[in-house]
Amino acid sequence: MIHAEFGVKLHLTEEHLEQRLADYASKTRSNQLIRTWETLKERVPHLDIADLETDKTEDAKRTYRGQAIAEESDDKNSHQEREKARPRRTKVIYRGQVVG
Repeated sequence: MIHAEFGVKLHLTEEHLEQRLADYASKTRSNQLIRTWETLKERVPHLDIADLETDKTEDAKRTYRGQAIAEESDDKNSHQEREKARPRRTKVIYRGQVVG
């Protein structure tokens, strides 16, 4: 489930596997993965959520397949301003006419 959602393969022999599982369980949208993590915590006594602290700043970042993505403004005006600030370097010709 983690591989399908985040594109990350976890192996049972990895160091800090519990921490990585807790991290992905806290980020997931899958109810099944959350339930699986809760069941695992109940059955394995040494898994304590207090011991597995996650970085709050990392949680605040948007991710795609487990990798942090750059934050960009969704404001259309700022996009238009950036386009105006960068003049086009080449001519665009469409059907024999120079465009914009």
